[in-house]
Amino acid sequence: MIEIFEADLNLPTHAKAMVQLMDAYAIDPMGGGQGLSNYVKENLPPELAKRKSAHVILAFLDSEPAGLVVCLEGFSTFACKPLLNIHDVIVASHYRGRGLSKLLLKKAEAIALDLGCCKLTLEVLEGNHIAQSAYKAFGFSGYELNPQMGKALFWEKKLSEVPIERNV
Repeated sequence: MIEIFEADLNLPTHAKAMVQLMDAYAIDPMGGGQGLSNYVKENLPPELAKRKSAHVILAFLDSEPAGLVVCLEGFSTFACKPLLNIHDVIVASHYRGRGLSKLLLKKAEAIALDLGCCKLTLEVLEGNHIAQSAYKAFGFSGYELNPQMGKALFWEKKLSEVPIERNV
């Protein structure tokens, strides 16, 4: 039996399932190939639980953690409405191919509609063709305002690597 629900990270079973799925994904090459640090394992559920803008969706198959989606609310200035960014989509390797990602995405979409969001957003690695196919089948596409300017790119600047300048 498949269960898809919004997690309560204050419940130990939900928190444990989330960390287990996140760690398994982090070890995968698509997740960076290195497990979560002990700090993240201990602090991620309570930190997310503090944030009203965080929505964690779990999938259980026959009472076992099988999938996870972590969403964070954002805001579209162009639409002047909230949006829901799907930050992590994880299906445990031995549960792939059973349609769990579609069910998880449907739940994320239902949450977004309940919140009055104008859109769902997500990022995907160029080399993750399986995920890209799943997202396209669900209706996602590249983001662009004007075809002449091209699709949006997702960039980052890690702040932990930025030297701190102090005024003396």
